[in-house]
Amino acid sequence: MLGFRFSEYTPGEDGSPFDRLFKLFQEIMLYTSGNVSEALAWLNELDRQYNLTNDEYGMGDFIRDLQEKGYINRDPSDEEGGFNPTRKMEISLRQKSLDDIFGDLKRAKSGHHKTGFTGRGDEHTSEIKPYEFGDPLEQMAVTDSLRNAYINNGIDEFRLTQEDLEVHETFFQSSMSSVLMIDISHSMILYGEDRITPAKKVALALAEFIQTRFPKDTLDILVFGNDAWPIELKDVPYLQVGPYHTNTVAGLELALDILKRRRNPNKQIFMITDGKPTCLKIGKNYYKNSFGLDRKIVNRCLSLAMRCKKMDVPITTFMIAQDPYLVQFVEAFTAANKGKAFYSSLEGLGSFVLDSYKKRKRK
Repeated sequence: MLGFRFSEYTPGEDGSPFDRLFKLFQEIMLYTSGNVSEALAWLNELDRQYNLTNDEYGMGDFIRDLQEKGYINRDPSDEEGGFNPTRKMEISLRQKSLDDIFGDLKRAKSGHHKTGFTGRGDEHTSEIKPYEFGDPLEQMAVTDSLRNAYINNGIDEFRLTQEDLEVHETFFQSSMSSVLMIDISHSMILYGEDRITPAKKVALALAEFIQTRFPKDTLDILVFGNDAWPIELKDVPYLQVGPYHTNTVAGLELALDILKRRRNPNKQIFMITDGKPTCLKIGKNYYKNSFGLDRKIVNRCLSLAMRCKKMDVPITTFMIAQDPYLVQFVEAFTAANKGKAFYSSLEGLGSFVLDSYKKRKRK
């Protein structure tokens, strides 16, 4: 047995060459909407400028390792030998997004939503009760049960009977059904500012957070531009902005339709957007107005917000803008729904999502 081997530590050189390149590659993959060939081209250019590789480990070695580790595979339809990301790559993007945005959290035992009611759950209260048939034995109050057996039977003829057993009361725990709305209108890349990549990152992180912490919850994802349509979680890294206006009404209507099909009394909507609603679909025609806040469009949004309130579906809005007239609309929208609203820069978006979701969990 060789035991431990120690070497000189050099700050900034943590991990293997593959790990260092892979973190950068994951980040680029979100910017290229999952295009592996384009991401590798970017990485090669960065390597040329900043010497990311060396004579011992080059870009060819990195590409080979990506294939051998199962992160990418050859695209049979590409005659030039391009690559496709694998499911393992998609999972790694979610995990990295979780670490980047919710990095202050540690993994914990999977649980459910806390409530103010006692019942079946993981969270102990300060109360104990006599054992009843069907109570889980892992909730047994061992000290109290042994004390009862001693009092009832004495030390000489000590025995533990069902009448001696007591168990901890626990808080009843429930599940939550959530819908995440992502704005893919043209304004998400307007004026040369990339807002869609942080939105995708938050969506991936939130999905990973829910799946690992609250596995019995459901999370549906939809995108909205001129229209709204649902997408799968695996499609999020590949989202691209289109030449769309912002039809917030269509997104909210679809979110409500999805939640109606979820047989769960606990429901909520997250909406990530960077601008005001500018579009409605009336019959087969689109009513559009990109100049200011159109009263016709705004009133439809406020009506839907109040409808969600009556259905006990809170809406948490994350507005990537702080213009006064946009803030005024979001405040009116939030007041109508009695929900939450956050006005965020691109850097602060993730922490706001987490903060809101955790607060909702504790209710």
